[in-house]
Amino acid sequence: MDCKIKIDNDLLSRSRKAAVMIADKVEELIKDKTTTSVERTIARLMGVDGVDSQGVPLPNVLVDQIKKSGKLEDGVFYWIGNAIIETGKTPQEIARAIGNGDFLITDFPEYTNEAILSVTESVVLDNVSILDEVAEERAKRQIQYPEGPAPLLYVIVATGNIYEDTVQAKAAAKQGADIIAVIRSTAQSLLDYVPFGPTTEGFGGTYATQENFRIMREALDEASEETGRYIQLVNYASGLCMPEIAVMGAFERLDMMLNDAIYGILFRDININRTFIDQYFSRMINAYSGIIINTGEDNYLTTSDAVEEAHTVIASQFINEELAVRSGMPKKLIGLGHAFEINPDIEDGFLMEIAQAQLVRQLFPECPIKYMPPTKHMTGNIFKGQLMDGMFNLASVMTGQSIQLLGMMTEAVHTPFIQDRLLSIENAEYIFNNARHLQDEIVFKPDGIIQNRADTVLKETTAMLETIVEKGLMKAIEDGMFAGISRSPGGGKGADGVVVKSMNYRNPFMDIFKRGLGVL
Repeated sequence: MDCKIKIDNDLLSRSRKAAVMIADKVEELIKDKTTTSVERTIARLMGVDGVDSQGVPLPNVLVDQIKKSGKLEDGVFYWIGNAIIETGKTPQEIARAIGNGDFLITDFPEYTNEAILSVTESVVLDNVSILDEVAEERAKRQIQYPEGPAPLLYVIVATGNIYEDTVQAKAAAKQGADIIAVIRSTAQSLLDYVPFGPTTEGFGGTYATQENFRIMREALDEASEETGRYIQLVNYASGLCMPEIAVMGAFERLDMMLNDAIYGILFRDININRTFIDQYFSRMINAYSGIIINTGEDNYLTTSDAVEEAHTVIASQFINEELAVRSGMPKKLIGLGHAFEINPDIEDGFLMEIAQAQLVRQLFPECPIKYMPPTKHMTGNIFKGQLMDGMFNLASVMTGQSIQLLGMMTEAVHTPFIQDRLLSIENAEYIFNNARHLQDEIVFKPDGIIQNRADTVLKETTAMLETIVEKGLMKAIEDGMFAGISRSPGGGKGADGVVVKSMNYRNPFMDIFKRGLGVL
């Protein structure tokens, strides 16, 4: 895409330099720590799954026992490997035995790291090979069923019942949707475990479980065969089980994951250290598995003004991009988020939206930008709502966005019906088709409203990032620099799940992912 607005390269360079320095400090703070959710993820990567007789997930049973013994700093990999040597059992059999109360895993004689690595090598490699096979299957299907032109049409289903979700998802695919996001049940992000099996009773969405992922993936594969397009599946690798859900999604061939620590810190009050540690490993899993992440900067504008605080979105995008690169993510998988949220009553608000969308597109040309619809200022007037969504769609195709989460004219009324979704898809298809090459035909006035607005936002972004360098990201969050919400570094949910690693600690999966991704 030709550059449409002039970017001040000095400001761009300063912003990227600041993002690197911010990410350096975050890495320094988290490098010697793990979390209960990371350890449960390692257990899952070793083949542990299922629940005990009380319905408690076995990864939780296993990690909780080690934590209660005061020895989680050695890591679950160490203790599983130690138990394999002592009992000859598989990781799954060990977890089941613990669930049955047969033994305490930390009571066995302790063996050397060399011995543990020797008996676990095949377990580790066999499970990593599953991730490889799933990624290869995705690549094969995407060649067989190629996607259409960008912006890709992204819609949501949110019935609470996975079987009802599949009906709505397949209908949406036949209507023209390219991407289906299964909205997660309200407050699941605050559960410190992942529910097991298929679910039919979610509130405001459907529980994210591995079986639900499998059911929806199968349904969308059927839709791909019927439509001739690969239909992508999205869920949420966020909250207190961020890396666990990432690996479950990787096993079941999800294509995108909403995966952003800052969102969870601000809007779910999850401990800052916990979420950045979890995010690092979860993004490594997503990168290795070829899963696009979606970040959550668009949400900042639901609690702060989209004109005054536009720079906070772009500052967060710079930080999120750099943190994702540290996890080995290629930029083609970093789906940065922004939103069409300027008050529609503001004069020339659409021009300012174009400035923001164009600026984001040009600052991050390799990233699959995810553009979010108007929600904060949506109205019960469905006719005006449909028009607002049309303006949103026009802004998207004019500025070359990648992923378009379609707005619904009934956004302010109820959870969308199938027919509401159809109207939104028709709205987007009409505008995208009729303005497909509009971006190739237009230039922006050098000293006009759009260029001047972009200049202002980038200047404010650079100043904000350089301020964060001085105080650190944790202090910036505490000071409410994002979304006007303050969170204390020591507070928030899940703080007790952060553990300092011992000298015995090993995470062989992280080592393999780093090598596979070319990360030092």
